[in-house]
Amino acid sequence: MHANEIPDGILPQHRDLYYGGAWHAPRSGLYADTINPAYNEPIAKASVADTHDVNEAVLAAQAAFPAWAATPPIERGKLLRKAAAILREHAHALAQLDSLNNGNPVSALSQDANAAANGIDYFAGLATEVKGETLPMGNGNLNYSVREPLGVIARIVAYNHPLMFAAQRIAAPLAAGNTVVVKSPDQAPLSTIRLAELIGDIFPKGVVNFLSGGRECGEALAKHPLVRKVTLIGGVPTGKAVMKTAADGLKPVLLELGGKNALVAYPDADIDRLVDGIVGGMNFTWSGQSCGSTSRAFLHQDIHDEVLKRVAELLPKRHKPGIPTNPATTMGSLVSRAQLEKVQGFVKSALDEGAHLVSGGAQPTDPELKNGFFFLPTIFAQVKPHMRLAREEVFGPILSVFSWSDEDQLWDNVNAVEFGLTGSIWTRDLDTAHRAARRIHTGYVWINNSSQHFTGAAFGGVKQSGIGREECFEELLEFTYTKNINVKFA
Repeated sequence: MHANEIPDGILPQHRDLYYGGAWHAPRSGLYADTINPAYNEPIAKASVADTHDVNEAVLAAQAAFPAWAATPPIERGKLLRKAAAILREHAHALAQLDSLNNGNPVSALSQDANAAANGIDYFAGLATEVKGETLPMGNGNLNYSVREPLGVIARIVAYNHPLMFAAQRIAAPLAAGNTVVVKSPDQAPLSTIRLAELIGDIFPKGVVNFLSGGRECGEALAKHPLVRKVTLIGGVPTGKAVMKTAADGLKPVLLELGGKNALVAYPDADIDRLVDGIVGGMNFTWSGQSCGSTSRAFLHQDIHDEVLKRVAELLPKRHKPGIPTNPATTMGSLVSRAQLEKVQGFVKSALDEGAHLVSGGAQPTDPELKNGFFFLPTIFAQVKPHMRLAREEVFGPILSVFSWSDEDQLWDNVNAVEFGLTGSIWTRDLDTAHRAARRIHTGYVWINNSSQHFTGAAFGGVKQSGIGREECFEELLEFTYTKNINVKFA
């Protein structure tokens, strides 16, 4: 829908920054247009936080920290559950808002608020589980440990699931007794602002704070001396920049970064399920804008031709770009012109290096989509490991298909990239499945499945795909430190 067609109650009423329990205009007075990528037209303005605004928000969070840390865990959990209930109540409107702002289909985004609410409820239930240990010391001594909250946590979130990430990622640090400052994604800040309207006043002033802004905002959060930990969902270059900045203050980071994930199919794989898994694992619904997308499909030579043919036949039936806010749309747009041009650059480099274009590779010709940042679901075959398309993350709707016969060479090629986030193994043989799961260098593996996340299962990568784990009990502990206490009896 165009800006003038947006129903009442979808857009946030505020455009300012939310911290210390109140709304504040940015000190610079700067407000930037947010774009509807389906039409390349402005929706609404959002404030741009600078270093001064970040400082004020962090000071508010620091002021609120002692009382929040002293709040009984049960009470923290009750407030978190209240926030989760509000998210469920507004799930449909929040999906419409994100669809307008980031170009993903509203039908798919409709699950994001509920997924965030489930994650919040999960950590609300764990609030009492931040426990220490006792050490046997013999008579005359008691030695025990406790886990303490770190303090102010900065959470910088990504544009592909703005509402879900902003809401879900406050849960673990809050449950552990920290206060939080959330920075919304540059490209899609509106749902984070709306989130502040919905749940900001549930918590005591300064416990949760929400900023919109660009690079200066993120750098200031990573640099601020009162921020005790910086977390990011984003690309590798941004993750490296955050880590370098945080290093000056010797503060820890939690990074969920990019992926160049492999789907490996053995010759005994169930072909019907495999074809469905290849299309689903690539996350074409999000135009491939997902760090967990299995964008490299390694098909054994015995099944390569049949599987490639069937994937090429299924893909246009299942995923056709359309206006994101239309409930019938199964594939949205890329988030920005810059992302569109990046995808186009990968297509050109793949063709120049000799890959075979099976389908897609261009923008759609539908007149309704002519102004937006749409791109057809694309398949390249005859991809070789040395090609740019085989090595770098596209974050767009391009699937690369490889043929393999030698298993040792297969794993050399699969693990040759600098990423290690997810992997997907397809075989009917139990021994093969377990052996393959041990050989792939990733933090998360599916066997005869792809793309799904499971609450409580640790998600995160190795190598340049990130540091730390989320969506699990380990995430709760990420926001604590261990304090040892020794008591000498008289």
